[in-house]
Amino acid sequence: MTNLVTTAEQLSIKTQAISLNSLCFSYEPERAILTDINLEITSGESVGLIGANGAGKTSLFLAICGILKPTYGEVRLFDRPIETGEFNPEIGLVFQNPDDQLFCPTVRDDIAFGLENIELSPEEVEARLNAALSLTGVTHLANRISHQLSGGEKCMVAIAAVLAMLPQIVLYDEPSANLDLRARRRLIKFLNSSRETTVISSHDLELIIEVCDRVVMLNQGRIVADGTPQEIMSNPSLMEVNGLEVPHSLTHNHQGNSKSSED
Repeated sequence: MTNLVTTAEQLSIKTQAISLNSLCFSYEPERAILTDINLEITSGESVGLIGANGAGKTSLFLAICGILKPTYGEVRLFDRPIETGEFNPEIGLVFQNPDDQLFCPTVRDDIAFGLENIELSPEEVEARLNAALSLTGVTHLANRISHQLSGGEKCMVAIAAVLAMLPQIVLYDEPSANLDLRARRRLIKFLNSSRETTVISSHDLELIIEVCDRVVMLNQGRIVADGTPQEIMSNPSLMEVNGLEVPHSLTHNHQGNSKSSED
């Protein structure tokens, strides 16, 4: 049976998985979307990308994947510059809306689609497909119609379709959007067990606290903060000026600590 985490484990030696050098992007000359982004993410890291709507999070993901061509600067994956528009097998993107990613008749077809298009043998396609189904806990959905699944089921199937390609880096764009509490909890458990280098863009800041060791904050296309979730998200003035609120769990802990020190 194909092991979907072997490649990521081989890269567990700390190397630079993502390196962004002076990255800029604009749709129009006078309308900058990303400005002077310098960022390095080490293999095996789990990084949360936060910011208000319009901060540039999705555009940054698309530039990292090679879908958007930078106006200036460079994207390197494992010290290799990527070319816009080329297939980059080392990185996978899970879209915010699974319906943008799932378009085949059945779950099995959706997961097999990418594998068949890189001309793997039928045996390898079947092995990777079954491994991805098992890893994401959706084996029982293999023959279901994708668009008849619940939101949580679609989310995990979309993740399975990406992981079947054996990426070393996975970008998750708002993975918990529209999930109920049970599906969200399953997603958090899965993300915490992930072995790939992960970058998670989300307004669900409690999920970021539970899953990520590091947070990068964007505002108007610029990185304005980079540190641990506690350092960044427990700072009320930093959060407010960047259009965000301190998550309830950090507010509660801060209040509890203040009361203890007063006592």
